[in-house]
Amino acid sequence: MEICNHMQVSFDAKSVNEGLARMVVTAFMTEMNPTLEQIADVKTAVSEAVTNAIIHGYEDEDKLVELSCERNGQQLVVTVEDHGVGIANLQEAMQPFYTTKPQLERSGMGFSFMEAFMDKIEVRSNMGKGTKVVMWKYIEREKNQ
Repeated sequence: MEICNHMQVSFDAKSVNEGLARMVVTAFMTEMNPTLEQIADVKTAVSEAVTNAIIHGYEDEDKLVELSCERNGQQLVVTVEDHGVGIANLQEAMQPFYTTKPQLERSGMGFSFMEAFMDKIEVRSNMGKGTKVVMWKYIEREKNQ
């Protein structure tokens, strides 16, 4: 039997809420019985996506970040969306080490980390309208279940 579930939260675009986002996603995926490694992977990807929304999407303006999770069987889909400035050149932004904020000592590895820790990511962005990052992770069941 395929179990489907969905949740959605919005929170202020403040760095302090990055931890909240990680914990909400972790709590949501608990019923999927993930390994500690899978939890760490998803938490890292969520941290990067939320941080990008706050720092680059809104440039520290007081606005909302939207986070949603969907479970389709053992497939987890996490979406992080902002309604900020958007990304001018998405292809360039997806390159390792590219950053628009070198003065903040950003490494430019956000999208690379998301791609490394999730099975698939998709980024959509429109100038002046914001960016949506959708990430997929298959949570494989343990053999002894």
